[in-house]
Amino acid sequence: MRLVSSLALLALPLALMACSPKSTAPQPFPLVEASIDGLHKALERRLTTCKAVIKGELARIAAYDKARDLNAIIMINDNALNRAEAMDAARITGEKLGPLYCVPVVVKDNFDTYDFPTTGGSIALKDSTPPDDAFMVRRLREADAIIIAKTNMAEWAFSPRETISSSFGTTANAYDLGRVPAGSSGGTASAVAASFALAGLGSDTGNSIRGPSSHLALVGIRSTMGLTSRDGVIPLIADRDIAGPMTRSVRDTAIMFNVVAGYDPADPITAEGKDKKADDYTAFLDANGLKGARLGVLREFVETKEADPQVLAVFAKALVDLTAAGAEIIDPLTIKDMQSHIDRENNCPSFRYDMAQYLKTLGDKAPFKDVNTVLENGLYGPDAKGGLEYFSAFPATRAPEDWDEPCQRYLDNPLRASYRKDVLDAMNAHHLDALIYPSWSNPPAHLDKGREEYKGDNSQSLAPSTGLPAITVPMGYTYGHLPAGLQIVARPYAEGTLFKLAYAYEQATHHRKAPEGFEELATK
Repeated sequence: MRLVSSLALLALPLALMACSPKSTAPQPFPLVEASIDGLHKALERRLTTCKAVIKGELARIAAYDKARDLNAIIMINDNALNRAEAMDAARITGEKLGPLYCVPVVVKDNFDTYDFPTTGGSIALKDSTPPDDAFMVRRLREADAIIIAKTNMAEWAFSPRETISSSFGTTANAYDLGRVPAGSSGGTASAVAASFALAGLGSDTGNSIRGPSSHLALVGIRSTMGLTSRDGVIPLIADRDIAGPMTRSVRDTAIMFNVVAGYDPADPITAEGKDKKADDYTAFLDANGLKGARLGVLREFVETKEADPQVLAVFAKALVDLTAAGAEIIDPLTIKDMQSHIDRENNCPSFRYDMAQYLKTLGDKAPFKDVNTVLENGLYGPDAKGGLEYFSAFPATRAPEDWDEPCQRYLDNPLRASYRKDVLDAMNAHHLDALIYPSWSNPPAHLDKGREEYKGDNSQSLAPSTGLPAITVPMGYTYGHLPAGLQIVARPYAEGTLFKLAYAYEQATHHRKAPEGFEELATK
């Protein structure tokens, strides 16, 4: 592991390495907006090498991340180049490689990695290196992806507004360095948007995959609760936490999702989805997938008092585009007691308890047993103080080893069950495939006004409370350059439907474009 402060010392040559047994000089592989399929095609044609690709991504990080004050990357994996060299050697000898071979991936700093620290954005865990990988990280490595770096996050994942950690500072939005990338997975979002990697991992308790993806013109998916494992991910609220991929295209997200989704005995909630994962989510990708689809518009998340007129205009255009692609729009869709469901407090503030369970997995190397120690010792940034104080009294005064499970089982929560039933009843009554609304009804806030300008976050109120799957896909831009996302919500375990609808919309509109200021590096 190497902290990014040392990146300026890196001497990463930009010339690409020879990649065939005949040492034919490869052509430079363009990394800006590169796709998984494009990378694999270039490797298979021996137009580049895995080592050259990884060196190229590391060079982009060294050239742009700190120099442009993006601050998305916090640690570099020292072993990434060695892994790339081994993969090149394996390709020459004809060894079979996994479906993500040589794909450079960045990982949010709350995913356990055995080979470098996992801090959760907190100085209290700055030297904490877990004994093993998170489930999703292990799956990625087994598929021969290369974890090249860790990304910054909102401290303890508390903030959906912005990405500020006590250990690594503030991350900016790659599309406008004076704006926030949202939180808490803002480091992953800005890194992937700036083409520092082909894909990234984020986590989403209420917003934190879909919000940053929306603000960075990415595709991000929050799965059905039970289809993906959270094992080895530092928790916020375990009965709402989800982990998953963030990429620049629907196809790349589906390819990543194939690898990271699935049953994990270390996360009991995945027993619910044990036999419900599709064999291949890319099989759902259909450019004509909107033909005959029935989509319900949730106006509660569109025409709010705070909604920005430009986001409303972009969403109105999205409805036109969806219709032109063959979808039937039911607008508005009425859900029984919708506002009451939104207003109810149906989550369990279990952060302190959940952290105690996570800290046990660190064994004797855990720096503390109770996260309240962080509060007592002042080991936090100013943005995290309120969250630590809020969660500190639950459970109350007993020691962590004496705590009982403080929350109802996710699917047994009557408020959530009632909400989910009313949503599905409305979908059934209108024969709907999915629900739609803007992922965020306002543009990204200014970096110095992240709290004051926090409004329009539509991701908190439906998917986390019901356990339904949701995806965000680029919907266009406001004020010329600020991304907006379209959110699509489907029935339980209907991720295939999400991928089909999102892909068809993406192919009909092609909204995704690279942010300015992170151009392809010149080669020598």
